[in-house]
Amino acid sequence: MIKVQNLAKTFGAKRAVDGVSFSVDRGEVLGFLGPNGAGKSTTMRMVTGFLPPSGGTASIGGFDIVEHPIQAKRLMGYLPENAPAYTDMTVYGFLNFAAEIRGLSGDAKKQAVTRVVEMCFLEPVLHQSVETLSKGYRHRTCFAQSIIHDPDVLVLDEPTDGLDPNQKHEIRQLIRRMGQKKAIIFSTHILEEVDAVCSRAIIIDRGRIVANGTPQELRQKSEWAGAVTLRVKGVASSAVTARLGQVPLVKRVTLVEEKDGRVTVRAFPRSDANSALAQAVGEAAREWQIEQLHSEEGRLDEVFRSITMPDTAKEAA
Repeated sequence: MIKVQNLAKTFGAKRAVDGVSFSVDRGEVLGFLGPNGAGKSTTMRMVTGFLPPSGGTASIGGFDIVEHPIQAKRLMGYLPENAPAYTDMTVYGFLNFAAEIRGLSGDAKKQAVTRVVEMCFLEPVLHQSVETLSKGYRHRTCFAQSIIHDPDVLVLDEPTDGLDPNQKHEIRQLIRRMGQKKAIIFSTHILEEVDAVCSRAIIIDRGRIVANGTPQELRQKSEWAGAVTLRVKGVASSAVTARLGQVPLVKRVTLVEEKDGRVTVRAFPRSDANSALAQAVGEAAREWQIEQLHSEEGRLDEVFRSITMPDTAKEAA
């Protein structure tokens, strides 16, 4: 439903997007991650036809966004960054306007407005002007306009920005449900949303895609993937770290805590030992009184930092 090939955008001497390629199928929710200035919003603006690309192509449902913009945009709903709206309109008036410009009229328009008002929980502010809304309600109003025509493709730029925890949960649930039948791409700075909503995620940095995979596949790139935390009683920390350091599958051992006669350490696996390390650590510690032994999942935040942090910052860290 969404196909992007070698997409590029330059602003003067700056190359904001540099040869980005990806696709999103129906039934897939793609998370678009990256630090500020990485090219996320610029890419999404080109995909939606808001900005012309300097190179490459983007198509929606088989229609090129430059050559066949009307056909492509009919299939798409778009929530831009900062949720723009006509502030002098009421919420009800704005949604009616959005439905009309999407070609809806009569009962179809009424049903569409009623549907998105219920889906986005806008009943309490339906007759308020947009300028009087809180940031959260304004964002939900703009989210509602993006889905008012029930599009096959959704492009959402920071869809939970400005929402409180309950509202974020509601929108995530809504995206997950819609993602079963639609092709959705949304950008986010919130890594927990990747696990909560996404079937796949892309990390973009300095205009280029640097990682692409399911949340589980990305976590496997983490140093923490397969790390084993061990807590034993009645053994000196030096003895624990020394013994585990001799295990062939162990890359390194760190002391987490030493308190009340208990020692907690963490053993990190070599790259090819993620799944086997827990058994090896348990075997090495079999003579001790083990109180805790469990494997860690990879951490998306650690993967994100390791991929996107500048080399000079990595060296300083």
